[in-house]
Amino acid sequence: MAQHTLPNGTEPRRRKRLLLWTTLSLLIVLAVVAVWWWRGRNPPLHYVTARVTQGDIQRAVNMTGALNPVVTAQVESFVSGNIKSWSCDYNTLVTAGQICALIDPLPFQVIVDQDTASLHSAMAQLAKDRVAAANQAVVYAYDQKLIDQGIVSRETINADKATLDQDQAQVKLDLASIAQQRALLHGAQVNLGYTKIPSPVNGMVITRYIDVGQTVVSSLSASPLFLIGKDMHSMQVDTNVSEADVGGVKPGQRAYFTVQSYPNRTFWGSVRQIREGPITVQNVVTYDVVIDVKNDDLALFPGMTADAHIITAERSNVLRVPLPAIRFNPEGVARTPRGGGQGREAGARPGSGRSGASNGRAQIWLLRDGKLVSVRVHTGLDDGTLIEVTGEELKVGDVVVVNAVRPNTTPTEVSGENRPPGTNVRGGFRM
Repeated sequence: MAQHTLPNGTEPRRRKRLLLWTTLSLLIVLAVVAVWWWRGRNPPLHYVTARVTQGDIQRAVNMTGALNPVVTAQVESFVSGNIKSWSCDYNTLVTAGQICALIDPLPFQVIVDQDTASLHSAMAQLAKDRVAAANQAVVYAYDQKLIDQGIVSRETINADKATLDQDQAQVKLDLASIAQQRALLHGAQVNLGYTKIPSPVNGMVITRYIDVGQTVVSSLSASPLFLIGKDMHSMQVDTNVSEADVGGVKPGQRAYFTVQSYPNRTFWGSVRQIREGPITVQNVVTYDVVIDVKNDDLALFPGMTADAHIITAERSNVLRVPLPAIRFNPEGVARTPRGGGQGREAGARPGSGRSGASNGRAQIWLLRDGKLVSVRVHTGLDDGTLIEVTGEELKVGDVVVVNAVRPNTTPTEVSGENRPPGTNVRGGFRM
């Protein structure tokens, strides 16, 4: 059998070629792994965007308050006694003068009867004393005629005069006694009248504190019998505004609020009064701001908690963008100097950063034909979510960038449920 032998140098060249291909293959694999790792670590950016809209912007002071009638009347009793009956229950509409309760009048009627009898006795005594005085006057006049004839003595005349003076004084005393008895009788009649408890105002009974048989004690600390709200068709919201916000609140400003009973209904009113008496609770100073509100359908009840908002400034029919839009700036892109050109396209890789408006001017970024475009705008009123903007190159419907995010990462500015209203994520995220 023949044996073949490779030429000298062939085997080393084969080994070098095999080593070269192995090295190239390894480098290719490493490059693929590196690209895969780099892409996994730095996924492409996607933009969180919103539309430029046109509408109203309102700045408001937010607070909570309690609904109350504009005028409340606490009905109390002037006299003490037992409640015999009542006719005004909760939610009863009452008119001024309407009898709402009756205190047992019998003890007071007894006093009236006694004082009436005393008055009649005093009047009878007056009549008797007047007759005696009149008779003594006749005696005195007759004796004066007889003194000239020497029939009666001077002592008799003096005695007659003294008796006449006493009888006339007794008449005056009887008149004073009658006046006193009349006053006592009038007081007893007044107390008897106070056994009827009337409503002092037109309104609605908010609370009834009494029941039949209950003893009412009249004193300086007497408890009310009824709490009546005057004209429940007009109510007020008493709010507590912090000292930091009260400076922007003025009488006449519009206000709106909601209550838990009607979560889908908004009630409107206006600021009537800013009470300057401070209310300090745990070193926090607030002021009572009173908001007038109409309650034509009586849907609002006293004591309801109101989530109130007082509009301190507003603009109508203006261009608006989400507030984060004026703070967004692509990373690696220097902001256009103030007063610089507009409409410059971004050529660097975008990212997320912070920048803000100064002196009423700001820079925002629009997406046009898939490219970032910088636009200078003037800023105005903001409500904490949207801000007013004006600019020659800005129109309704423009797509404005509010943030840039990467898949599987947490955005630095806007994310998930915290995005401003009207925003979406472009490039594979939820629209």
